[in-house]
Amino acid sequence: MFARTLLGSLTLVIHANVALGRCRTQPGDPGFPSTADWAALNATIEGRLLTVVPSAEACARLNCTETQWTSSVFRNMIPGQMNSYNWEQDYRAVPPELCLHNGTTCAQGDVPLYAVNATTAEHIQVGVRFAARHNLRVAVKSSGHDLLGRSTAKNSLLMWTHQLQNITFTESFEVGGKSLGGAVTVGSGVSLQTIYPVAERAGKMIIAGTAATVALGGGYIQGAGHSGFSPTYGLAADNALQFDIVLASGELITANAALHSDLFWALRGGGAGSWGVITSVTIQTYPTFNATEYEVTVAIPSTEAITTVMTSHARHVFDWGNIGSFYLLSAAPEGVFLQLGAEFINQSAVDAVAVMAPFWDEVQALGAVVVSNSTTTSVANERVFSADDASGTMGVIGSRLIPMIAYRNSPDVVGQVHRELIEKGYFISGNLIAGGTTLQAFRYSSAITPKWRTAKAHIIIASGWNETSTFEEVEAVREAMTNEAVPLLANATGETDSGSYSNEADVREPDFQTTFFGGNYGRLSQVKAKYDPDDLFIVGAGVGSERWDEYGLCTV
Repeated sequence: MFARTLLGSLTLVIHANVALGRCRTQPGDPGFPSTADWAALNATIEGRLLTVVPSAEACARLNCTETQWTSSVFRNMIPGQMNSYNWEQDYRAVPPELCLHNGTTCAQGDVPLYAVNATTAEHIQVGVRFAARHNLRVAVKSSGHDLLGRSTAKNSLLMWTHQLQNITFTESFEVGGKSLGGAVTVGSGVSLQTIYPVAERAGKMIIAGTAATVALGGGYIQGAGHSGFSPTYGLAADNALQFDIVLASGELITANAALHSDLFWALRGGGAGSWGVITSVTIQTYPTFNATEYEVTVAIPSTEAITTVMTSHARHVFDWGNIGSFYLLSAAPEGVFLQLGAEFINQSAVDAVAVMAPFWDEVQALGAVVVSNSTTTSVANERVFSADDASGTMGVIGSRLIPMIAYRNSPDVVGQVHRELIEKGYFISGNLIAGGTTLQAFRYSSAITPKWRTAKAHIIIASGWNETSTFEEVEAVREAMTNEAVPLLANATGETDSGSYSNEADVREPDFQTTFFGGNYGRLSQVKAKYDPDDLFIVGAGVGSERWDEYGLCTV
């Protein structure tokens, strides 16, 4: 209790200049920029100011096909879109401000009013200074993949970094006169779909995710960033060597272990969107290697059998050493299905099958039936490459980092929790991408929550609604996720202070300071006060957001 009280007092002292009752300037307010002001901004940034509309309105203008609507690659050319486009809606307004696919009316909702379509860091600097001068709400987005809705904001000015596409490799990246080995510097708009093939042609591999439109230098790496190869090579943030970032002052600085090292620490795991606008990131590279991907789908004979199958899975996870694996558990009219994939570094298909055989033999003995079974070996870049992501959907997620000790001591509890969540209608995505090298920061300390350093898996649960759902129905889904489903998943951790990966989680986490950041939150608050004293960069469940309302428009 004393520690939390001290932290709260420290935060109040640090942010004494964030006045109580203060609001961002909104349309209709006396200080809101005039038409002439916006025109002057547009001229200063070489005509790069865009008027932003929701994705449904943009697609109506573009005559989008259904295939384009559900393509994240296509949608990411629309500045106002979010892949989970429920974040574009304002369900809280009275009446709700919605713009729905194939709808007959359209409101702006939670979509920014204008966007700085930056092609240079200077464009962002001008945009940030304009927002600070006019006391505007700011949103920052490189892609629309953000699953917590943090890269869109009502009545805001968007800093859109999608066009920052530079990629530069080096065999010897230096910080403070010391070579850190091979690295690549990418603009914050570069997607994983872009970087993996380029890296492969250079004979290099990076540690990152699989989603096509996730931007390596965006919120992904600020939250920590996991990969199928993390048990061997660490989290993406562990591999980050340097950031170029525009601060709330409009200054462009470099943050690394020698320059602004406190901000460098915060940018690696301290949460997306809270620190400034990243223009580029430099990340460690490795000589490319081969990997074998092993995929199996089984039909589980009954809902009751979920407990035994997933308990068996929990007991076998340590058999697989530092192999990164993923699974999807879902119920369909035809039954319950478990899809599992694993990435084996420099191992053959025969080796992969042999490693996984004991688990699958046991699962089949429990009555599960193998539906499909395949192995594919190639350059690792191709194993994590994705051409596109499903998009244009509505829903929310929650998650927990499951510690190794839970798998060792309570595999039956892990299994039972899976069954209860499936019975309640949730979709489960399990990511066994912790352990091994993720247990330690192998070069520099970082703001990554300590829960990553004791975890074995990151488990996500998801639920959604359709376009005809009422505000009450949407709110019921969200309330159930926060107050029922996530606490149930937390039971699998065996911890009272369980943690979560902040990029794939419930933005309504009631104690996000502990759940997302653990013991790092006090230090993060100090870094926030130093580099963003007026809270220009506020996002849901981000550092300092406890001082602002849900819109990030007024202090509370």
